This record gives sequence, C-alpha cells and structure tokens, in this order.
Amino acid sequence: MADSTNKDRYCVIRTATATSGNTKAALLNEARWNVSRLKVGFLEGDPGLQQRVLAVAREWTGPDLANLQFDEAADAEADIRVAFQQGNGSWSYLGTQAQHIGAGEPTMNYGWLTPDSPDDEVRRVVLHEFGHAVGLIHEHQNPQKPIQWNRAAVIADLSGPPNNWDEATIENNIFRKYDPQDLAGTDTDSSSIMMYPIPASWTLDGFSADLNSSLSATDKDFIRSAYPW
Repeated sequence: MADSTNKDRYCVIRTATATSGNTKAALLNEARWNVSRLKVGFLEGDPGLQQRVLAVAREWTGPDLANLQFDEAADAEADIRVAFQQGNGSWSYLGTQAQHIGAGEPTMNYGWLTPDSPDDEVRRVVLHEFGHAVGLIHEHQNPQKPIQWNRAAVIADLSGPPNNWDEATIENNIFRKYDPQDLAGTDTDSSSIMMYPIPASWTLDGFSADLNSSLSATDKDFIRSAYPW
C-alpha cells in the first residue's frame, strides 16, 4: 500500500499453467519439488542485496526444516531466477511451475527492495516469496474453513493505489479457492508467513490477521513434513 508498513503486504502468485482461499498452511501438490537442491540465480541487482535475499531464503531449509538446499548459480542455470524490477510488484511462481518459464525470464520479483531496505522488510518479503517458490499457496486461499469475505470492501481497497489490481487479479489472489484434493495442508495458522494481513473490515465474521514477519511454528512443522529428511 502507500506507506512503508503497507506497500509490501500483497504479492501476486504467478501461475505458469492453470491451477485450480480461506485459511491454513497448504502446499500445491503439483508444485512440490522432487529434488533436494535448487539453484537460485539473480538476473540483476546489487550484490549485497542478493546475498541478503539468499541468506533469508535459507531460513526455510536445513536439518530442522525442509530437506532442501538453495545453491547460488549463474542465472541461466537457475531453477529460481530472481529479478528486482522496480514497480513490478512482489511475486513468485509456485514451486515447479517455474520450470515452465523461459530461460532468462524471472520466476520471482522484488519490486520495491533496494540496498537501503531495512532487514525486517527484506526478511518478511523474501520468506513469503520463497514460500511460494517451494510450492506454498497463500494461507487465506485454502478451501477449508473459508474466510467470509466482504467482497465489496476488498475490491474497493485493492482496486485503488498502490495495488491498482483489476477484478481478475483480486479474484485470483484473494477469493479463488483451491480443490482440497490438490493440496497438502495443516490446521488454520493466522500467524503464518504465507498469510496476508487481513483487516477485519474485509470480512463478515470479524476474522483478521496481522502483517507476519517470520516463520510460525506451524510453518516450520509443515515444511518439515512437506520436504522430509
């Protein structure tokens, strides 16, 4: 949204192929990687910022978390290709859908991160986008225990600046429900890094969620089970 506390609240999920919100940790089965090492390449950007992004991304991995390793690689060889196209928003393709994107094209973007971005902002945004990169959907788009949306309020807020989303984008990123058979999931976790901050004014039942900035206990437990050792 317009100020530094709000502008990075909403990322867009990009999809390379058609896939089938709304609470809990969930992974799209078809987007799960079947390898334990993924190459991460940078198409542009300040070298120092690149290393900050990579260090945060690795919070998802390791012996106590996902059985994944993020290796830095030349951009042409990378499974995950990161850009810093200013003004193009923050987004990522879901997991293995990145394999359908042409060589040299980004599979993830950070549209407002710069070398001057504070560490807490870098951490919040990078953890969220790399969650998508390993196949996690937005928490609010799981089909179980759906949020009772105040659709008019959501559309009014997100169709204006700074998001300026059209109704198709809002439908895809907020209201669209996944088929339960397509997902592996946990119980509701409003503290997940994959949850959008949701003001109570957007819901009809008083549900709300904060701007989360770290992996929750459920995020950690779930990613261990999704990518076991």
